Amino acid sequence: MKTSSFNKSIVSIAIMCGLAAFVLPGRAADAPKVSWKVSGELEEACSCRPACPCWFKSLPSRMTCDGAQIICITKGHYGKVSLDGLAVAQFVQSPQHQTMFESFGNWNFDYVYIDEKANDEQREALKDMALHFFPPAAKTREYRYVSITREIQGEEHTTTVGKYAVCSGHLIGGGFLGHPKVVNPPLADPTHKEFLQGQTTKLT
Repeated sequence: MKTSSFNKSIVSIAIMCGLAAFVLPGRAADAPKVSWKVSGELEEACSCRPACPCWFKSLPSRMTCDGAQIICITKGHYGKVSLDGLAVAQFVQSPQHQTMFESFGNWNFDYVYIDEKANDEQREALKDMALHFFPPAAKTREYRYVSITREIQGEEHTTTVGKYAVCSGHLIGGGFLGHPKVVNPPLADPTHKEFLQGQTTKLT
């Protein structure tokens, strides 16, 4: 897995169920004296068919786009607070017949899940960092503390977020060697500057 010049590369293993390697340095928005940095992987899934239409200014494949993002932190810190081995996730849904981008701020729901293994300091750090990873996109946001686990069997990645969700997926094979790569789609953000396309096999 490569790290791009933007300090992250993305490997998408679903529509988009993704596995991304990334390194993110930064500062907390409301606490400029607190520096943070994390490296790890992003698992991502949504209910659309590949390739994910939102990045190309197209409508969802179904009435709504239901999406999940799970960041599995390999190593990281928030100030002096260690975040090694923790995870944070987000589940969202767009309004009917609207893309995630055109409806940003008016999504049907926006739930953020914090790894229940985190202590009180780590939970507060992950809540603040979620604002950077997943900018609030609905009128309200709910936070929940749950178990977040990931299992990799061959090419299939399965992530479980408490009692709320399970998503799994795998990379799509290319017509030649390797997997289809999407580079610089029209609505790319730094995380999705480049990714390998995958297929969601389960999203509940």
